[in-house]
Amino acid sequence: MSFEFEIIHKEKNTNARLGILKTPHGEIHTPVFMPVGTQATVKTLSTEELKENNTEIILSNTYHLYLRPGHKIIQDMGGLHRFMHWDRPILTDSGGFQIFSMNELAKGSRKQPTYSFASPKVTEEGVTFQSHLNGSRHLMTPEKSIEIQEALGADIIMNFDEPVSYPATYEHTLTSMNMTTQWALRCKKAHKRGDQTLFGIVQGGMFKDLREKSTMDLIDIGFDGYALGGLSVGEPKEIMFEIIEHSTPFLPEDKPRYLMGVGTPEDLIHSIIMGIDMFDCVMPTRNARNGCLFTNNGKVLIKNAQYLKDERPIDLKCHCYTCKNYSRAYLRHLFIAEEILALRLNTIHNIHYYNKIIARVREAILHDNLEEL
Repeated sequence: MSFEFEIIHKEKNTNARLGILKTPHGEIHTPVFMPVGTQATVKTLSTEELKENNTEIILSNTYHLYLRPGHKIIQDMGGLHRFMHWDRPILTDSGGFQIFSMNELAKGSRKQPTYSFASPKVTEEGVTFQSHLNGSRHLMTPEKSIEIQEALGADIIMNFDEPVSYPATYEHTLTSMNMTTQWALRCKKAHKRGDQTLFGIVQGGMFKDLREKSTMDLIDIGFDGYALGGLSVGEPKEIMFEIIEHSTPFLPEDKPRYLMGVGTPEDLIHSIIMGIDMFDCVMPTRNARNGCLFTNNGKVLIKNAQYLKDERPIDLKCHCYTCKNYSRAYLRHLFIAEEILALRLNTIHNIHYYNKIIARVREAILHDNLEEL
């Protein structure tokens, strides 16, 4: 099946829309949230559990899978879908964000490495960086990023980009944006697999004119979908929403719109109202592993003493496996005792909660009452 995107309904009172993304591994109903399976797994969960909680697509990471176990090994094992026992769609990001962020995390780690880290070196050719695992040096180019993603075999792949941190000067952001545009053109030329589709990533930091320029440049190159990158990188929420609201109308109406790395349930709904179709974020899974659970009445920090004898489920309105079978008291005990089951049950709940929110949003869009929701 070729890649197709169809808008099936536009809400009357907002810019929200319902769509269907058709891929070789099935249909994706948008708006959609993509749980992050960085290293070919959504941490603590099996693929069956993801399906049971209505997950339609997951995201995996080019940088991490390139370093371990290696894209060629995954290719020899039949591709990422077969390797991880997932027969639904997969999106892989390009690795650009991780090259910079993992370097900073490694330098600031409490487990000091035995080797010294140098900052990634950006040239027109690509980015020279060190592995956060062992300090080995690598060169990632647009062509290499595409080669890795084609070997992994994801349904949707991303162009290699250079994100900027916040805050950043106009001059630095402009230089980075122009580099991303050049790399996007090279990614388009390098992409050969007909059963994958390539998305472009809009950069431009917090500067509206650069966001417009980046979008227009990518449209001239031509992609099957467009992502807003470089957001949720430390900027105030109001600035993030201002950039999303300004940028989204410039994205093609007939292509899927993907907001990368955002965010809370409120972030998702606000962005959907502005016309965004696709999201990914580590928030539901990472928070679950840290004992923070999302509910219809706010967050529950399960380690708190108030839940010591609490016989209620996490959320009285939730029908996930965790809420149907376990009390807050038991989940608190597991978490305090550092039992692995705590992380699994917490993650099941948070993934179910996020997917349920998205399902409610789709229903509201269909009936033109999203603002009421």
